[in-house]
Amino acid sequence: MSEFIRFLQSNLDTAAVATYQHLYLSFGSVLLGMLVAVPLGIWLTDKEKLAEKVLAVTGTIQTVPGLAFLGLFLPLLGLGVVPSMTVLFLYSLLPILTNTYTGIRRVSPALIEAGMGMGMSPRQLLFMVKLPLAFPVIIAGIRIASVYIVSWATLAAFVGGGGLGDPILTGIMTADINFILMGAIPAALLALTAGWILGLVERLATPRGLRG
Repeated sequence: MSEFIRFLQSNLDTAAVATYQHLYLSFGSVLLGMLVAVPLGIWLTDKEKLAEKVLAVTGTIQTVPGLAFLGLFLPLLGLGVVPSMTVLFLYSLLPILTNTYTGIRRVSPALIEAGMGMGMSPRQLLFMVKLPLAFPVIIAGIRIASVYIVSWATLAAFVGGGGLGDPILTGIMTADINFILMGAIPAALLALTAGWILGLVERLATPRGLRG
């Protein structure tokens, strides 16, 4: 371990750059996924048949291996950050979309009827009743997507996308465990931290009586 600490100290700049790139790739992709999946999930709540088809398509995306997916986009988008973020964005869609759709659909009809009885418009019902009640479920989807994407972002190194996959790949090619640890340990810590923070937000957003 002391050898690894000395190695890390001598390569601190490299580790910092790789970590920054990894954060950019991971959370940039999840943010894009949120901007698309949350509004789409809301829109689909009144379109059950279409929702089944959209969820099936996004579910199929999850079954494609990461490297195969990256290879598929190489002829279209080339090497670098763009194909990496495109693939990670597509992978982030399913948990966020599913939880947004499910969370809103599970809002009690009695509460919706009560809101309508008070004269609320559909927009008011959405922002004052449905979304607040579905928020913990939506956050759970974002948490799942974030943990997955932080892990999968290491694959970006195979197409020149940077991130913590770079030292891991270097370590594999040179049989140097120090490089592997320099990428693997921060990646694991980022995934755990993202899961813990969003898990805390999810817990705080859940009504006290419904907390496990």
